[in-house]
Amino acid sequence: MDTDALTVSWQVLRAAAQLVEGIQNHLLSKGFDDVRPVHGYAFARISAGGATVIDVAEHLGVTKQAASQLVDQLVQRGYVTREPHPDDARARLLTLTARGRACTRAAERAATGVVAGWREEMGAKDFAVLQRALGAVVSPGPVRPAW
Repeated sequence: MDTDALTVSWQVLRAAAQLVEGIQNHLLSKGFDDVRPVHGYAFARISAGGATVIDVAEHLGVTKQAASQLVDQLVQRGYVTREPHPDDARARLLTLTARGRACTRAAERAATGVVAGWREEMGAKDFAVLQRALGAVVSPGPVRPAW
């Protein structure tokens, strides 16, 4: 058994969990008590623009029905609106509301704060090494919740 590989695996997973927990705690403190981490992953796709429920489903790696339920929650809670799609009468474009944009900005500030804490604890030089190392091994692609 490769204990180094297991240790690194757990450290990377714990770092991701720390980031998600930091964002969630900050959102709660700012009054966004009706969103969960999975909503943030949906916000990421919706905020990029041009998103439909099918796009959210593909982004999250879930069925259209599961994405539709998630979007329904976000609409009911005032974070997202459904607008007519200019090119497809059957589809609806998803757009963040002012509340959705405020929540997204709060999440971005929280993520920045968590990472700034890591930088401060590690020092700028070691943090730069971490950044380069992660850049070398992490593949580009959507960030999805670990269902």
